[in-house]
Amino acid sequence: MHLSRNLYKISNKFKINSVHNTRVISASTEASATKFEEIIEIPKRIQRSPTDILYALAATVGRDPTAAHYKYHDDPYLIPTSNITKRTYAMAQEAGRKAAKWIKEEHPDLFKHQEAEPHIKAFAPKLIFTENSEPELQTLEELIQLFEVKDAVFVYNLMKKKGAEISSETKQNLLELVSFYNNEEPLPEDLYEERSFRQSNETRERNRKTWKDGDLAEQLFHEIEPKTEKAYAALIRGMAKYFQAERAYALLQEALEKQFPMDTTTFNSVLSVVNFLKDTADLRWELCKDLLHQMNQLQLKPDLGTLNALLECISSFGNFKLARQSALQVLSEFKRLGVTPNLGSYYYLLIIFCRERGPVSHVIVDILNELGQQEFKIQHPKDTYFFATAMDVCRNHLHDRSLAQKVDKLLHTGKNYDLIGNTYQETIYYRHYFALLSQTSTIDEFMQTYDLLVPNVYIPEPGIMEEILKMVEINAAIDLLPRLWSDMVIFDHVNRENLLLRILKIMINNKPDTKERNQKQLPQQFAKIALDIYNKVEESKRLSFTGEMLGDIICLLIRGENFEKATEVFNHTDKNQHRIPGTPSEYCIKEYIETCITNKVPSEALACLQYAIENQMDGTSLAKLIYKGFTLNEVHLSKIKSLLGEDFFKE
Repeated sequence: MHLSRNLYKISNKFKINSVHNTRVISASTEASATKFEEIIEIPKRIQRSPTDILYALAATVGRDPTAAHYKYHDDPYLIPTSNITKRTYAMAQEAGRKAAKWIKEEHPDLFKHQEAEPHIKAFAPKLIFTENSEPELQTLEELIQLFEVKDAVFVYNLMKKKGAEISSETKQNLLELVSFYNNEEPLPEDLYEERSFRQSNETRERNRKTWKDGDLAEQLFHEIEPKTEKAYAALIRGMAKYFQAERAYALLQEALEKQFPMDTTTFNSVLSVVNFLKDTADLRWELCKDLLHQMNQLQLKPDLGTLNALLECISSFGNFKLARQSALQVLSEFKRLGVTPNLGSYYYLLIIFCRERGPVSHVIVDILNELGQQEFKIQHPKDTYFFATAMDVCRNHLHDRSLAQKVDKLLHTGKNYDLIGNTYQETIYYRHYFALLSQTSTIDEFMQTYDLLVPNVYIPEPGIMEEILKMVEINAAIDLLPRLWSDMVIFDHVNRENLLLRILKIMINNKPDTKERNQKQLPQQFAKIALDIYNKVEESKRLSFTGEMLGDIICLLIRGENFEKATEVFNHTDKNQHRIPGTPSEYCIKEYIETCITNKVPSEALACLQYAIENQMDGTSLAKLIYKGFTLNEVHLSKIKSLLGEDFFKE
């Protein structure tokens, strides 16, 4: 009985717990069901390029300024150490690439095997067209799409000769291609070094008309019937690009008279050559306003290209006041239209406001404040001119180091370094930067930048190296001279007479204090530099010795305890004095005679005395020095007597 009651209690208790647990489980299940019923939105697929993973990996590694550019082989013997070798190595690599292409084009039968899957067209032999070829319209269209100007023109003329029908659309596409390249074969995309050096040469030359009058582009334009706005636009843009300004403007007016709706880009191309159409600033500005008025009548909205074309025209104004007023007016108007200036726009503003003979302008301060630390993408060909021009303004116009450092910080923000331009523009940028730092920084701050950038990023030109030597001279940082001389040898600056004279004077005028630890070895190092200079000048066909240079070399060799070489240099000076302009200083002559006394070589001392007297120096004081320093025999005394006379011994 008792047992049955206990079992009953246990069973009831179990039922209660089971019900409680069931409720808990059901409640938690309902909560989890509610939780999992939340809507999950799958993000849209982001379009990735084949190289995005490489960019992501590169972003995890900072740029190493101590490493050579990736285009050079990572080998000590193949890394360039001067501006000449930089260009030579880069062009040599592309010459090899061009040679390989030439072999592929000359011997296509050797490259018929195609192992790549899928097929790579660039590796396939190039099609060769002859007078016997039977090209189709599709072939011509493919050549136009591949920008093969030479082959496209040949195929077009061949089809025309054989009476093949060519559609107006194909003619329009060919017109656009020929107008853009001025009927010249463009450089291949992979020959970027050759293109870079060619562009830097073109920028140094004044813009001139290179449009080929009466060429295929104009023939195609006349063949297209009926005329279309696209045909007019292609020819106008091509003429404007190659500075056939008058005919481009005339064609634009002709198209407008025929009621063709020209687009903004075509107006921009004509605006960019307004300075070729009118001579004075007032006339140019009036023509710009007329073109803008025509755009307004056609309800065309100006864009960034319009802004930059106007600023380019304004930058050519000789009237500074009108240029400044016009630029501010244009900026204000385009800001109202919602057009944001880019780096190319700011480049033109620097050209307009910061002129060499104009008043000082701090417009770059406002520009840098506006830009902040943004990351930019190229939008205009002149974007790559901004950083070099901004650094030029910081150096020559304002002479402001803090602004230069802001420009440099902006350059190294994100991928902005891609906008520094080609190798030539990069060199100009760092030339201005180093020149400014050498004049405004402490020697320690400057050398930090020097260590970071030289030689893999920038190799100082002789003019900048002279500024660095001046800085060393002012700060008496003579412990840096051995390193700088080593760099000068590597950079091929040893043929610059002004640099050799500068470094010799610094070593002569700043005698090392051997008691200081960092200068203990300097006399010997200076002597090695002096001897190196002597050998370089003797081997060179471009340089010649001067008396002052040889005197400095003798002094430095003496201080470095290399009397043997000092004697050799003096004997060279003595034997060739009729060919060497100038003479060593009297101080150097005296120091050499004192060293002769120390080394007990009276014959050399007397030879030096004779040289001094022959070159109108004070021989009496030197003779007294010799007389007191040596125990002279009869031969030596008679030598002094013949040089100075018997009165010397009476004194």
